[in-house]
Amino acid sequence: MPHLALYTFGVLKSPLVDPARLTREFYDMGEAVYRNISQHPGYIARAEAAGGDRGLLFEADWGAWGEFAVPAWYDKGRTVETTALAATLSLWTDLGSASDAVYTGPHREALSRRNDWFERTEHPNYVLWWVSEGVTPTWQDGVSGLEHLNDHGPAPHAFTFRH
Repeated sequence: MPHLALYTFGVLKSPLVDPARLTREFYDMGEAVYRNISQHPGYIARAEAAGGDRGLLFEADWGAWGEFAVPAWYDKGRTVETTALAATLSLWTDLGSASDAVYTGPHREALSRRNDWFERTEHPNYVLWWVSEGVTPTWQDGVSGLEHLNDHGPAPHAFTFRH
Protein backbone atom coordinates (compact mmCIF):
# COMPACT_ATOMS: atom_id res chain seq x y z
CA MET A 1 0.00 0.00 0.00
CA PRO A 2 1.44 3.43 -0.93
CA HIS A 3 2.32 6.02 1.66
CA LEU A 4 1.92 9.77 1.51
CA ALA A 5 4.93 12.11 1.59
CA LEU A 6 4.57 15.71 2.78
CA TYR A 7 7.18 18.42 2.24
CA THR A 8 6.71 21.86 3.79
CA PHE A 9 8.83 24.95 3.18
CA GLY A 10 8.75 28.53 4.42
CA VAL A 11 11.11 31.48 4.54
CA LEU A 12 11.46 32.86 8.07
CA LYS A 13 11.52 36.58 8.78
CA SER A 14 14.82 36.18 10.64
CA PRO A 15 17.70 33.68 10.57
CA LEU A 16 17.38 30.45 12.56
CA VAL A 17 20.02 31.56 15.05
CA ASP A 18 18.42 34.97 15.65
CA PRO A 19 17.67 35.27 19.37
CA ALA A 20 14.61 37.44 18.68
CA ARG A 21 11.48 36.72 20.68
CA LEU A 22 9.51 35.56 17.62
CA THR A 23 12.19 33.08 16.62
CA ARG A 24 12.18 31.62 20.12
CA GLU A 25 8.38 31.40 20.08
CA PHE A 26 8.48 29.57 16.75
CA TYR A 27 10.94 26.99 18.08
CA ASP A 28 9.25 26.59 21.44
CA MET A 29 5.92 25.95 19.76
CA GLY A 30 7.60 23.74 17.14
CA GLU A 31 8.85 21.28 19.73
CA ALA A 32 5.32 20.75 21.06
CA VAL A 33 3.94 20.43 17.53
CA TYR A 34 6.52 17.78 16.56
CA ARG A 35 5.80 15.78 19.72
CA ASN A 36 2.07 15.87 19.04
CA ILE A 37 2.37 15.01 15.35
CA SER A 38 4.72 12.09 16.02
CA GLN A 39 1.95 10.52 18.12
CA HIS A 40 -0.81 11.18 15.60
CA PRO A 41 -2.53 8.16 13.99
CA GLY A 42 -1.18 7.64 10.48
CA TYR A 43 2.20 9.23 11.17
CA ILE A 44 5.12 7.06 10.06
CA ALA A 45 8.28 9.19 10.25
CA ARG A 46 9.89 12.54 9.54
CA ALA A 47 13.32 13.59 8.37
CA GLU A 48 15.60 14.33 11.28
CA ALA A 49 19.25 15.31 11.03
CA ALA A 50 21.71 13.03 12.78
CA GLY A 51 23.02 15.93 14.91
CA GLY A 52 19.73 17.78 15.29
CA ASP A 53 21.42 21.20 15.43
CA ARG A 54 19.45 24.29 14.39
CA GLY A 55 20.90 26.02 11.37
CA LEU A 56 22.94 23.06 10.17
CA LEU A 57 20.34 22.08 7.59
CA PHE A 58 22.64 22.17 4.57
CA GLU A 59 25.57 20.45 6.25
CA ALA A 60 23.61 17.87 8.25
CA ASP A 61 23.54 14.13 7.68
CA TRP A 62 19.92 13.31 6.81
CA GLY A 63 20.53 9.61 6.17
CA ALA A 64 17.99 7.97 3.85
CA TRP A 65 16.15 11.30 3.45
CA GLY A 66 19.02 12.50 1.24
CA GLU A 67 20.91 15.74 1.00
CA PHE A 68 19.01 18.79 2.23
CA ALA A 69 17.55 20.82 -0.63
CA VAL A 70 15.44 23.97 -1.01
CA PRO A 71 13.35 25.45 -3.84
CA ALA A 72 15.06 27.65 -6.43
CA TRP A 73 13.24 30.72 -5.11
CA TYR A 74 14.96 30.54 -1.70
CA ASP A 75 17.46 33.40 -1.84
CA LYS A 76 18.58 33.76 1.77
CA GLY A 77 21.73 32.37 3.31
CA ARG A 78 22.94 28.81 3.66
CA THR A 79 25.32 29.22 6.57
CA VAL A 80 24.51 28.72 10.24
CA GLU A 81 24.39 32.50 10.70
CA THR A 82 22.23 33.29 7.67
CA THR A 83 19.84 30.37 7.06
CA ALA A 84 16.27 31.68 7.40
CA LEU A 85 13.94 28.83 6.55
CA ALA A 86 11.85 26.08 8.04
CA ALA A 87 11.27 22.84 6.14
CA THR A 88 9.84 19.48 7.05
CA LEU A 89 9.63 16.17 5.26
CA SER A 90 7.34 13.49 6.64
CA LEU A 91 5.71 10.21 5.74
CA TRP A 92 2.07 9.24 6.41
CA THR A 93 -0.17 6.23 5.91
CA ASP A 94 -2.91 8.23 4.21
CA LEU A 95 -4.21 11.64 3.21
CA GLY A 96 -6.86 11.87 5.95
CA SER A 97 -4.38 11.30 8.76
CA ALA A 98 -1.94 13.88 7.42
CA SER A 99 -4.69 16.44 6.90
CA ASP A 100 -6.06 15.88 10.38
CA ALA A 101 -2.61 16.31 11.94
CA VAL A 102 -1.94 19.52 10.01
CA TYR A 103 -5.31 21.20 10.53
CA THR A 104 -6.11 20.27 14.13
CA GLY A 105 -4.45 20.54 17.53
CA PRO A 106 -1.13 22.27 18.13
CA HIS A 107 -0.22 22.44 14.44
CA ARG A 108 -3.40 24.34 13.64
CA GLU A 109 -2.50 26.80 16.41
CA ALA A 110 0.96 27.19 14.88
CA LEU A 111 -0.56 27.76 11.43
CA SER A 112 -2.58 30.63 12.86
CA ARG A 113 0.74 32.29 13.80
CA ARG A 114 2.56 31.68 10.51
CA ASN A 115 2.37 35.33 9.45
CA ASP A 116 4.26 36.28 12.60
CA TRP A 117 7.20 34.04 11.69
CA PHE A 118 7.22 33.59 7.91
CA GLU A 119 7.54 35.95 4.99
CA ARG A 120 4.47 36.13 2.78
CA THR A 121 5.03 34.61 -0.62
CA GLU A 122 3.18 33.70 -3.79
CA HIS A 123 4.83 30.27 -3.79
CA PRO A 124 3.15 27.18 -2.37
CA ASN A 125 4.38 26.22 1.09
CA TYR A 126 3.76 22.47 0.91
CA VAL A 127 3.35 19.58 -1.49
CA LEU A 128 2.10 16.01 -1.18
CA TRP A 129 2.88 12.93 -3.28
CA TRP A 130 2.51 9.17 -3.06
CA VAL A 131 5.48 6.83 -2.55
CA SER A 132 5.60 3.06 -2.56
CA GLU A 133 5.64 1.35 0.79
CA GLY A 134 9.22 1.01 1.99
CA VAL A 135 10.42 4.05 0.02
CA THR A 136 11.88 6.99 1.94
CA PRO A 137 11.16 10.28 0.18
CA THR A 138 14.10 12.65 -0.19
CA TRP A 139 14.44 16.37 0.30
CA GLN A 140 15.06 16.68 -3.45
CA ASP A 141 11.79 14.82 -4.16
CA GLY A 142 9.99 17.39 -2.03
CA VAL A 143 11.67 20.35 -3.72
CA SER A 144 10.95 18.94 -7.18
CA GLY A 145 7.30 18.46 -6.29
CA LEU A 146 6.97 21.93 -4.76
CA GLU A 147 8.60 23.55 -7.78
CA HIS A 148 6.31 21.58 -10.11
CA LEU A 149 3.28 22.66 -8.10
CA ASN A 150 4.48 26.27 -8.29
CA ASP A 151 5.21 26.20 -12.02
CA HIS A 152 2.42 23.95 -13.35
CA GLY A 153 -0.19 23.43 -10.66
CA PRO A 154 -1.34 20.16 -9.08
CA ALA A 155 -0.58 16.80 -10.67
CA PRO A 156 -0.68 13.18 -9.48
CA HIS A 157 2.96 13.51 -8.36
CA ALA A 158 2.62 16.98 -6.75
CA PHE A 159 -0.64 17.98 -5.11
CA THR A 160 -2.21 19.73 -2.10
CA PHE A 161 -4.85 18.72 0.40
CA ARG A 162 -7.43 20.60 -1.70
CA HIS A 163 -6.31 19.40 -5.13
